[in-house]
Amino acid sequence: WRPPGSGMVLLVHVLACAFGLGSWVAVNGLWLELPLMVNALPEGWELPSYLTVIIQLANLGPLLVTLMHKLQPGRLKEPLVIYSILSIGVVACVLLAFFWEQTTVVAGERRSTAFFILTFFLALVDCTSSVTFLPFMMQLPAKYVTTYFIGEGLSGFVPGVIALAQGVGVTRCVNSSEVAGNGSEGNWTLRTVYLPPHFSTEVFFFLLAVMMCVSLTAFFTLNKLPRTFLSAESLVPAAAAPVRSGLENPTCQTDGEAPAEGKGHPKGCQPTVSQLSFIYFMVVWAKAATNGLLPSVQTYSCMPYGNLAYHLSAALSSVAQPLACTVAMFFPNRSLVFLGALTALGTGFGGYNMAMAALSPCPLLQGSVVGEVIIVISWLLFTGTMAYVKVMVGVILRDRGHSALVWCGAASQMGSLVGSLTMFPLVSIYKLFKSGDFCNTICPL
Repeated sequence: WRPPGSGMVLLVHVLACAFGLGSWVAVNGLWLELPLMVNALPEGWELPSYLTVIIQLANLGPLLVTLMHKLQPGRLKEPLVIYSILSIGVVACVLLAFFWEQTTVVAGERRSTAFFILTFFLALVDCTSSVTFLPFMMQLPAKYVTTYFIGEGLSGFVPGVIALAQGVGVTRCVNSSEVAGNGSEGNWTLRTVYLPPHFSTEVFFFLLAVMMCVSLTAFFTLNKLPRTFLSAESLVPAAAAPVRSGLENPTCQTDGEAPAEGKGHPKGCQPTVSQLSFIYFMVVWAKAATNGLLPSVQTYSCMPYGNLAYHLSAALSSVAQPLACTVAMFFPNRSLVFLGALTALGTGFGGYNMAMAALSPCPLLQGSVVGEVIIVISWLLFTGTMAYVKVMVGVILRDRGHSALVWCGAASQMGSLVGSLTMFPLVSIYKLFKSGDFCNTICPL
């Protein structure tokens, strides 16, 4: 037996990262492209609320997978499910490029039926990935699970970079005259004008399809890895343990203490029921905050500070997640006390973001550089802290076994569902958050 070479280890890290890229890249891409689509589709600015509902309906996929694991353990073959959903994702992205603008008349009103149907299939792919991708990654050593989370973070970062290059939603203020009824020229006012993108929405969807293909190819390669490689990776001599990633330490490090050098852990060294409950609570809360509660109000919290603040907060938040995953790889900490404190800190930053959204269109320090810097940093730290917590919780549960990761995925989707359904009526029905025109809004000093 010989341990795998560094080249092979690096290849598996790259494949795990590319595989994670396909987890949420499609839905993240749709959200990023919305500023262009709302000007072309008949639903207009009601489109985000429709998108939220469709994504939650797609939770049918992870629900069925979780029930299959519970009622008929071992019957569901994860590789087959993953091949299926990634292939569906590739096809749906390609079809969107051709048909996203196609509409039909439903109940007397023109609706974006093609876009809605294809969005449902893309959301089905991404939601189901939460309960299939992670359990599959359990076959690999724990250090590759963190690399997978980096790829999952990139599923938001890469489309974000493409959207920024495309110039999505870039605006400027221009003078316009209001003409009175008698034809005389009235007062000059400022009007918000959206600049044309550098490339079309169709090209953007084709790029999403390419990223889904990359994820599918990476999974095919990972699934074909020789089992001798997997077993060899798990047979690293004990003397090498201190220099390996701390992510491979057993789960009993949840008390904050590392194991003695070169010694194994007793069989009963596992999280207690109360510790597991707290771990799953952190999963639900982190996902609810990052996938449901805060994304629904990001425009309200950032746009009053200007277009630059909004784009910086979106782009840097996308960077924060893979960066936090990288930090977790080199500086892991499984202490539940530490993770709980970090969750509370992230919640504090999220609370500030939510408060600024509630104060829209006149949040604190609006119109000042200090206000812009604070809101961007707050979004960056909110995303980063929550991402670190999600990675470490996933690694802890990875050591609990296959079913723990399945339930981790289910808890993630439940959190996203609760967060989204909480914010939908507040934003779209009761209109508790007020938007403002950056070019014309005048706030009291």
